[in-house]
Amino acid sequence: MAQQQQISLPAKLINGGVAGIVGVTCVFPIDLAKTRLQNQRSGQQIYKSMMDCLLKTLRSEGRSGMYRGAAVNLTLVTPEKAIKLAANDFFRHQLSKDGKLTVFKEMLAGCCAGMCQVTITTPMEMLKIQMQDAGRIAAQQRVMPNVATALKMGGTSAVLCRSYNTNPGPVMRLSATRITRELLKTKGFSGLYKGLGATLMRDIPFSVVYFPLFAHLHQLGRPSPEGPAPFYWSFMSGCLAGCVAAVTVSPCDVVKTRLQSLKKGANEETYNGIVDCVRKILKKEGPGAFLKGASCRALVIAPLFGIAQVVYFVGVGEILLGYTPHNIYSS
Repeated sequence: MAQQQQISLPAKLINGGVAGIVGVTCVFPIDLAKTRLQNQRSGQQIYKSMMDCLLKTLRSEGRSGMYRGAAVNLTLVTPEKAIKLAANDFFRHQLSKDGKLTVFKEMLAGCCAGMCQVTITTPMEMLKIQMQDAGRIAAQQRVMPNVATALKMGGTSAVLCRSYNTNPGPVMRLSATRITRELLKTKGFSGLYKGLGATLMRDIPFSVVYFPLFAHLHQLGRPSPEGPAPFYWSFMSGCLAGCVAAVTVSPCDVVKTRLQSLKKGANEETYNGIVDCVRKILKKEGPGAFLKGASCRALVIAPLFGIAQVVYFVGVGEILLGYTPHNIYSS
């Protein structure tokens, strides 16, 4: 068993990386909508819903705008997903006795995997959010003069939508390299890890919920205790477990996104840590603000992890390394 685990670990790293690349490519526009919906404040809504956000982004920024920040995500998602999935397998193997795990140990393995992945997740999310949110900030800056006039005349924030549609305008081009350089220059290496605490607060509970839930759902589809589940069952188990875990930690994701957004729109407050962020959101926007983008996040995470489990089932890493596909079930 230990020898199989050692042999299959490089393959698991490849599987996690391939799954991350495929998944991100498929769902990135929805992730962009999630970030913009989470960052817009009450009374300054430019987007009414996910579809409204996607349509306005496509209209004003073109197809490339839908994938703003995708390059850095695709670059770093390989090590991020590889670490997350492989670390969970590793800790499950270390904690198991005769191939069996208690629910507590499954949760502990997921917790350790979540702690490992933030070394990559935090800077990746930090850079991605700046690029994803640039279009929203530019749109808000264009319409704020109209908003001020409307408010003086007793109007509402609906003017945001009208102004956005009638005057698209250009969006400043950002690059991950430029943002990284500026962060290193002004804040040092720690600048790339802004929001680390909030990232841990999101990713550890996510892994604690996701991995045990997936393991139990996946087990239900196996024809025998030793046999593999069909690939479609792996996909559905990954989707369902990912959806539940994503919605569960959505409030933490909102806090993380707000803390990691360096450039604010007009009249948008800054936050001094997690507690201050939670307090200000509750006071100014109410509890419902913590569920902003929850449906988008579920739509992103569900297929992302469903795809990941199918890649594991197929054994892409094992095939590339010349191993037999059965190694995928070694842990």
